[in-house]
Amino acid sequence: MLLSELIKDWPCTVLQGSIRQTIRGLSESSARIEKGYIFVVRKGRRLDGAEYMEEALENGANTIIIDRTNLDLSRIPTDVTVLVVPDSSLFISYASAKLSGYPGEELTIIAVTGTNGKTTVSHFIGQMLQTVGKSVAIIGTTGIYVNGKLYKTIEDSLTTMPAETLHPLLRECAERGVTHVILEASSLGLEGNRLAHCPIAIGILLNIGVDHYEEHGGKESYIRAKKRLFTLSKKMIVNEDDLLCFEIGKEMTVPPIYFGQNHINGEQQTLEIRIAGKHNEINARAACCALNALGYTIDEIQPLVSSLCLPAGRMQKQSQHGIDVYVDYAHTPDALQVVLAALHDEEKNILTVFGCGGERDRDKRPQMGAIAAQYSSHVIVTSDNPRSEEPAQIILDILCGTTGFSTPIDVFINRKYAIRYAIRKAQYGDIVLVAGKGHEQTQQIGNDILPFSDVEEVKHALNERNSDNDYS
Repeated sequence: MLLSELIKDWPCTVLQGSIRQTIRGLSESSARIEKGYIFVVRKGRRLDGAEYMEEALENGANTIIIDRTNLDLSRIPTDVTVLVVPDSSLFISYASAKLSGYPGEELTIIAVTGTNGKTTVSHFIGQMLQTVGKSVAIIGTTGIYVNGKLYKTIEDSLTTMPAETLHPLLRECAERGVTHVILEASSLGLEGNRLAHCPIAIGILLNIGVDHYEEHGGKESYIRAKKRLFTLSKKMIVNEDDLLCFEIGKEMTVPPIYFGQNHINGEQQTLEIRIAGKHNEINARAACCALNALGYTIDEIQPLVSSLCLPAGRMQKQSQHGIDVYVDYAHTPDALQVVLAALHDEEKNILTVFGCGGERDRDKRPQMGAIAAQYSSHVIVTSDNPRSEEPAQIILDILCGTTGFSTPIDVFINRKYAIRYAIRKAQYGDIVLVAGKGHEQTQQIGNDILPFSDVEEVKHALNERNSDNDYS
């Protein structure tokens, strides 16, 4: 596409060069730039694209997009076009959609946001739509699934992928005959305009917790990011049992559709949901509400619910030696509490292994320590993804919340050893919960991203225990 065609409906100012450039693609990452690409300079939370302009030019960029006029452009060759736009992130979204031929308009797109439950609800909706004969793609934390099979993993494990990769993927989906796409919409993705030019038929607001307050600079900014989904969606579905969500729903000019523990679309509905945990019953109701909003009756939806199954890393169970081991992604206070409450209903001893991620909301650490100590018979505190923080300090923050509880607590900085210790310690009839990482296949320690899977480590630990018993 010619640059002149791409920008004809977008406000911009030409600082240098020709708008007759032929554009083959665009990116905000200099490493992904190829010959004939636009390099979009965007200032992020940690990095500034302005520092990578030379690398982008070396890789073949013929156009530079900026949204600031105070940048030094003296080293940009005169045959390279430079444009100023009001907002680089919005331009990326707009241009990506246009270069891909607006594929979202050929699809029915459902976007799910919330602190907890996005992945589960997305997969529940996908499973039910498949059962009624629709071709479905799910794009989110655990990867990209087409009709229930893993199609691709998501780069950098982003919950909501950047617009520059989302729209080409939507084009692939449309060409593969997909009719419905379910997206996980993170607060950071919404705030960063990743979905700004993605036509959303139905948006779903599940809940609002504390996990990302710090990343957004406070509670109000986090809530404001979530509210963006209302402006992008033709219809909104809101959890009436979450007070914050309910209050946000009342602010909207177009009233949302509500669901709750006993209600779907404002009417009391009894559904036979056979999934462990009250939180997953709520997740199933949210999914049912989405199908209802698509035009399916409750009578048509009810038979679909009985075959729902949880996605990878959500209450994923392995059992040996009379011990049940669950791996769950619960990495927020709310999520940990609902998972432990669900397991607590079984009236068995619970050994909980968990940690907290580095460079994330610090206030949640003692809260999660208290929740683990309250519901567990034994707590093993360990590392999650410490990133650049000192793992021992994160653990100390967690332990601050465990004071006042008589629950035995052990500490293993090494997560592998923590998992193996818990499974060795467990007795016949006990439950072990390994929480925090779920489906993840890596662990980030400092700048190193190392292979690590809770599911695989549990499997190894159970096999080790079996070997030990063979010689006992």
